Amino acid sequence: MRVLIVDDEPLARTRLAALLAGCSDVDVVGSVGDGEAAIDAVGECQPDVLLLDINMPGISGTALAQRLAGSKRPLVVFCTAYESHALHAFELGAVDYLLKPVRLERLNEALQRARLRLQQAPGDTGGYLHGRLRGEQVRVALDDVISLLAEEKYVVVQHRGGQLLLEDSLRQLEDAYPDTLIRLHRNCLVPAQRLIGLKTLTDGRVLARLGGTELMPEVSRRNLPALRKLLRMG
Repeated sequence: MRVLIVDDEPLARTRLAALLAGCSDVDVVGSVGDGEAAIDAVGECQPDVLLLDINMPGISGTALAQRLAGSKRPLVVFCTAYESHALHAFELGAVDYLLKPVRLERLNEALQRARLRLQQAPGDTGGYLHGRLRGEQVRVALDDVISLLAEEKYVVVQHRGGQLLLEDSLRQLEDAYPDTLIRLHRNCLVPAQRLIGLKTLTDGRVLARLGGTELMPEVSRRNLPALRKLLRMG
């Protein structure tokens, strides 16, 4: 099993590497100190599992997990000194949540869970958006999202089951899912897979045809060339 260590503390990375040396069937393919380096390392090393710190400068561990969400994302084991992030970590599909200082016994348990996940459901690590519905925290799968519209302090997610309010900005969502969400105009994102065509009105405005819905958001002139290119590329 190929493992990548991601932690901004050099001593923490060294300790995890030493613990992993005592684990069977584990190959440490890299050790990096921030989220940007982790993104590059994931592409280069193709790890099966990330041992991922949460509180890092720049891209946090949870933001990195969201950004990598998709069918080819490595499995994630969060390693952190704080218990408060546990619920959100598991909502992101984490295999396990280890508290620092990490003990060898717990590390082995987490790696075994990862092995089982890889054997039982390889590649099944889809992403979710997390927001509020009538005051309660809920989540919706990215595959079910139709559009995201900015309205005052919130982003309204239209999905196959209704609506969801997010406190994240469109920019934050666009940065978290650069390969999944595309911008139609400054107040609207849609999943790239939803875009099936463009309709030009008599007054020159252009609307986006979206699969699975009658909703047709307007496209800004600034974003129109990129959308036409995307459609040509299929």
